Amino acid sequence: MPMGHEVHGQGGVKFQNWAKTYGSSPELYFQPTSVEEIREILDMARQRDKRVKVVGGGHSPSDIACTDDFMIQMGKMNRVLKVDKEKQQVTVEGGIFLSDLNVELSKHGLALANLGAVSEVAAAGVIGTGTHNTGIKHGILPTQVVALTLLTASGEILECSESINADIFQAARLHLGCLGVVLTVTFQCVPQFHLHEVAFPSTLTEVLDHLDDHLQRSQYFRFLWFPHSENVSVIYQDPTNKPPSSSASWWWDYAVGYYLLEFLLWISTFVPSLVCWINRFFFWLLFSSRVENIAISYKIFNYECRFKQHVQDWAIPIEKTKEALLELKAALENNPKMVAHYPVEVRFARGDEIWLSPCFQRDSCYMNIIMYRPYGKNVPRLNYWLTYEGIMKKHGGRPHWAKAHSCTRKDFEKMYPAFPKFCSVREKLDPTGMFLNTYLEKVFY
Repeated sequence: MPMGHEVHGQGGVKFQNWAKTYGSSPELYFQPTSVEEIREILDMARQRDKRVKVVGGGHSPSDIACTDDFMIQMGKMNRVLKVDKEKQQVTVEGGIFLSDLNVELSKHGLALANLGAVSEVAAAGVIGTGTHNTGIKHGILPTQVVALTLLTASGEILECSESINADIFQAARLHLGCLGVVLTVTFQCVPQFHLHEVAFPSTLTEVLDHLDDHLQRSQYFRFLWFPHSENVSVIYQDPTNKPPSSSASWWWDYAVGYYLLEFLLWISTFVPSLVCWINRFFFWLLFSSRVENIAISYKIFNYECRFKQHVQDWAIPIEKTKEALLELKAALENNPKMVAHYPVEVRFARGDEIWLSPCFQRDSCYMNIIMYRPYGKNVPRLNYWLTYEGIMKKHGGRPHWAKAHSCTRKDFEKMYPAFPKFCSVREKLDPTGMFLNTYLEKVFY
């Protein structure tokens, strides 16, 4: 095909997400190094009537990044473009991994105020799916975005911020990869800081009865509940001026614990009733004593996902936290055959005005459930999954966009007051559906 300087796509590339739970075989796989090259790929897609999927770190535990047509991997467009020390803002290319950005920012004495658990993810992807952490004073990661540039299906570049293309900005801050190619993102930063992390044991009753106290006591409060028990590990993370501490031996225990966990969970695939004992044993082994640690913020926010897993993560209005969690606990008690791996991770986020944010116009509680895949083996999870989804829906929940869920357009129209607004922006920017895939068709059709 005659083109400027021939952008070559690779055939035969197999794409898989991090957990190896979803994958696809794109017809052509591109790693562009410039905006011009992306434009040419979009031209080629238009001429051949192909769809385009842009992917970053491929970490999403769903098929949101899968396609059989053209795939653009943004890893080579990963530069820091500008650091504005006065405004404490940084502008980066969409393909930069947060792990690299964290290091770059610390050289300038800056940091992101909040980060998810994983940093091997691209800036454009993190905002695309609404990545979050915890802290009722902090919004999801897209709330830290103050501007971005978008390359649309027609090849036009749009600058977007609160003051320019404001509607597109509110859509693009959580874009699902369906509005165009996010070329650059500008994040609001804060001065670099250290975090003091304290983890201590508690019970589910105590935490739920004193939830407001915990939320006020720590800036980044979360807790882990160990299903089939009352056991909870409470985690406080707060800025500190104290020097970093060494926690190497604790991490060693943790790593050894995870290897043992994988082995025991594999055995439990033959004897499911072992799971409740495994959950209790690991609480006793790893979480039943108080642990403290001080380090630079991003090292505390990030932790290693040790082995492959299926996850679900829904956000419910914060006032429904106690009711929903106790319902999940009762459902497990009433169905002895239904097993749930630890932990159920409970986090909190401030409400925002981003159209497709699970925290749109409400402070929220995220309840993350997990089923590990020991040595890659799938563990039956359907009953647990459906029970959990039923409880979340009943309490006005909205699913995390990166995770697998069974919702369709009908659900999203109910969940999101601004859903029609988002749809009209998407249809205007991408009238032919170039950036759709199977996952997104369920969302929009």
